[in-house]
Amino acid sequence: MTLWILVGALALAAMAPLIIAVLRPARAQGRAEADLALYRAQLAELDREREAGRMDAAAHAAARLEIQRRILAAPKEDGARDGKRSAALVASAIFLAPALAIGLYLLDGTPDMPSAPYELRRQQAEAEEQLLAAIRTRIAQVEPGSETARQGWLLLGNAERGRGRLDAAVEAWSRALSIRFDPQLAGDLAELQIERQALEQAAALLARALSATPSDPRLRFLSGMAEARAGRSANARSVWTSLLADAPRDAPWRSLVERQLQALP
Repeated sequence: MTLWILVGALALAAMAPLIIAVLRPARAQGRAEADLALYRAQLAELDREREAGRMDAAAHAAARLEIQRRILAAPKEDGARDGKRSAALVASAIFLAPALAIGLYLLDGTPDMPSAPYELRRQQAEAEEQLLAAIRTRIAQVEPGSETARQGWLLLGNAERGRGRLDAAVEAWSRALSIRFDPQLAGDLAELQIERQALEQAAALLARALSATPSDPRLRFLSGMAEARAGRSANARSVWTSLLADAPRDAPWRSLVERQLQALP
């Protein structure tokens, strides 16, 4: 019994900041504002991991870029009603999540279970490889320029990126783009190219995507990022300054772009 009291106390202590934030009588946050706060916290955590030496420079830059992309893609403010509804859901989750977790643990928990053995991890990796091979086989069986082939390359690219294989993901998404150009996919591919330091390829993709959707803030941000990483600070400053000039004053990603501008040499 003492053990469960201790577990409950630790759970409450861990969730105390969330409980205080939800119950504090303040203005309800909308979805966009909450998203932005979460992303800022993630950026701060990444910086702490880098400073502590637990993350190398390349991984840190790639993770920051992904979070920045999510900030730019975050939905706009939905209003106070959505903020109140979100707060109510969070408040419910505060009490329901620990109860559900403890209940599941009592039913199926195994505290002395060892970590997954190497053989199991190897089998899982082989199963993933077999799935990817099946996708490639299916792609080879359909018309090369068909929409079915394009969807297959998209799926393969997503899987390869999820496994951290950036070169394979770039190849798959490039094939999908060659079948039918899509500005958003071009932005995803350009983002990968920036991570790989293939900056000229990224710039070319973004230029074509922006010719189709010139006002897209994410594409404009990535264009400035490609210029900055290539050492063309003046170009990056011009792109980001123009983006800020066109952005709403309450755009949740405005502060991100301003910080990038300030960091330019």
